[in-house]
Amino acid sequence: MADKTAKLTLDGKDYDLPVLRPTLGPDVIDIRKLYGEADVFTFDPGFTSTASCESAITYIDGDVGELLYRGYPIEQLADKSHYLEVCYLLLYGELPNAAQMVDFENRVTRHTMVHEQMHYFFRGFRRDAHPMATMVGVVGAMAAFYHDSTDIADPGSARWPRSAWSPSCRPSPPWPINIPSASPSSIRRTASAMPATS
Repeated sequence: MADKTAKLTLDGKDYDLPVLRPTLGPDVIDIRKLYGEADVFTFDPGFTSTASCESAITYIDGDVGELLYRGYPIEQLADKSHYLEVCYLLLYGELPNAAQMVDFENRVTRHTMVHEQMHYFFRGFRRDAHPMATMVGVVGAMAAFYHDSTDIADPGSARWPRSAWSPSCRPSPPWPINIPSASPSSIRRTASAMPATS
């Protein structure tokens, strides 16, 4: 419940809108019920004054040039952490200790194989497609490869296939595990379209 409200007066009628206080950044006026109660929309081209979602993972302030993941500046993570440490941070909200990292790396190593049918997705893209565009498509398609091992009613199952459960560490989703294996395929496909240099 918001402890502060903003009042909007429209056609002689007042509307009390909750003001939410985030962990970082400016306060936010919650307008979710505005259309239902006042039959009006807000207009904010480019979302320059609109928070589009609530996130416990990412904080972005484009004007300042600030990007935080779980409170850590991206520059610090890029300089001092490796890919799997950042995956762990994003999934679990904290950087791993040495034992957690070993366990996580072991589980990841056992699940890095890219499904053979995933290679058909790569073949479906033009050879001159940008590798990042290819990866966006492939990452989106990964959901179809894990549907049978995920119970959408169970938040824990939705984070890691049942076969990967480990008593020593909480579950995590499959897609970050396949990225290091899938990205070289994306780059190789594009590289094979490039002319040989002398």
